[in-house]
Amino acid sequence: MSGVGSIEKALRAAPPDRLVETLDVYLSASHGVKTSTVWLADYRTTTLSPAGVEALDAVADQLAPAQRAFASQAPVLETREGQALARLHLPVTAWGERVGVLSVALDADRLTSERPRLEEIAECFAVALGAAYRRTDRYHMARRRTGRLTMAAEMQWDLLPARGYAQPGVRFAGQLEPAYAVCGDHFDWSVNGDWLTVTALNGMGNGLDAAMLTSLAVNAMRNARRSVPAGQSQGGDLVDQAELAADAIFSQYGGAKHLSTLLLALNTVTGQLRMIDAGSPRMLLVRGGQVRDMELDPQLPLGMFGDTRYVEESTQLEPGDRLFVVSDGVHNAARPNEATYGERELSRAIRSTRLQPPAEAISSVMRSLRDYHAGDEPLDDALIICLDWSPRADP
Repeated sequence: MSGVGSIEKALRAAPPDRLVETLDVYLSASHGVKTSTVWLADYRTTTLSPAGVEALDAVADQLAPAQRAFASQAPVLETREGQALARLHLPVTAWGERVGVLSVALDADRLTSERPRLEEIAECFAVALGAAYRRTDRYHMARRRTGRLTMAAEMQWDLLPARGYAQPGVRFAGQLEPAYAVCGDHFDWSVNGDWLTVTALNGMGNGLDAAMLTSLAVNAMRNARRSVPAGQSQGGDLVDQAELAADAIFSQYGGAKHLSTLLLALNTVTGQLRMIDAGSPRMLLVRGGQVRDMELDPQLPLGMFGDTRYVEESTQLEPGDRLFVVSDGVHNAARPNEATYGERELSRAIRSTRLQPPAEAISSVMRSLRDYHAGDEPLDDALIICLDWSPRADP
């Protein structure tokens, strides 16, 4: 037997740090694959590194097409006239989170029959890799070959559920920068029934202090979200989340520290968007090719005062709407004697991404932000979230 069912069984039986080798043996025995390479994206999602034992120079000829497959989220095929082998590069993606790429070489005459199964196996492997990720350090180490994380960044990335999500009707992605030294900016999200809950946090302070403040807030909001009675699917009221987090922060810091936060809950069927702007990061709406600020009622940041109460507001998204959420490290980024990035470049960068999926749109805006800094190290964390909504197609 070959196919998804048998590879799932093989991966479940493998130790979590041996998934790459298990996949390679299975592909060779069941699908005639001559060689395989698993590439994992770094924390900035700009570089791919091999997850296996092979050195980068041994597979360097695969890197460029693998990066094209990762960026486009579509298979990339390499065939050359007169050569018996073909090489196929397949995105390794789970529920919309881009993990890496699977590159395989096989006889060209087997490509047509094997390709559909290989694409399914790459998706299956992405799910298994996500499950193994918290059970071994191996894949963490592969992702950081281009740099070492600070302690604060280690906390932030471990706190993050995933960097993306995609299902019919909704696509979502987020990114933190500087990826290897982020301190307090963060985002959290959860899917419960028809609701996607997203939280963007604009951290206060530096280093471990900022990371611990963010961790307290995120876990307080998760506690509120997960404490609803059985049978309710909205994942907790936004007011409950904001008020529990605000009380927890004030209890711990007595008002000396607070956290600017934007809380969102999107009904992925109807497009209803519920919001709380608690000293929030900035939110922009892209509709019909135009970019405009979402004007929300500002409320106090979480933890500034005790017993703070919050009020939800709501709006209705239209099919094809795109939301960008950016922290002040993006829209207020500044250079001497120049307009801020938000005043000069942000809207233009966002408009240029209209044909890109959320993850690539974020990468484009981040590149624009790095260009604005002209090689200088940014003075503040930067958070970008991109969310697309359209009604689900009838089954």
